[in-house]
Amino acid sequence: MPDPTKPVFLVDAYATPVMIRIEGRASFANSGGLRDFFAEMFKHGRRSFVVDFLNCASMDSTFLGVLAGAALELRRQQPPGTLTLVRVAARNLELIRNLGLHRLATVDAGEFKMSFHGGATGLGTRAQGEIESARLVLEAHENLVSADPANAAKFQDVLAFLRNRVESR
Repeated sequence: MPDPTKPVFLVDAYATPVMIRIEGRASFANSGGLRDFFAEMFKHGRRSFVVDFLNCASMDSTFLGVLAGAALELRRQQPPGTLTLVRVAARNLELIRNLGLHRLATVDAGEFKMSFHGGATGLGTRAQGEIESARLVLEAHENLVSADPANAAKFQDVLAFLRNRVESR
């Protein structure tokens, strides 16, 4: 397994479905690149994604909010797209269920044959300013509330703080 202190998302944008493999920790620090990748794939008409969690050391709510945003966008498309989360370990599965993402995506905790036909490319993480980072985290947490209204109570303080931070600029 790659060094978990240097997490990366490996992608194969040419596969059908588009393949994404998480190597290490998935967090607010590297979720912006994944959000941008989804947006670019949507522009190119891609509507089917598989995210491999086998080597995912841990994840935070911002990362899960980026996944929720992608899943919500896929549902809005005509025809609707799909997001499948595979090889999800017990702790990550618990987080996915607690935040309601299992209602937006197909979750497969069993064996799944992953293949990067076009070759795996690491997504870059560009430096973000403080306000841009706050917007990413705010958007991700708003996505989680859209995914499951019960998340509003869980993240009300975070949302209030971030809205204040973003709006004061």
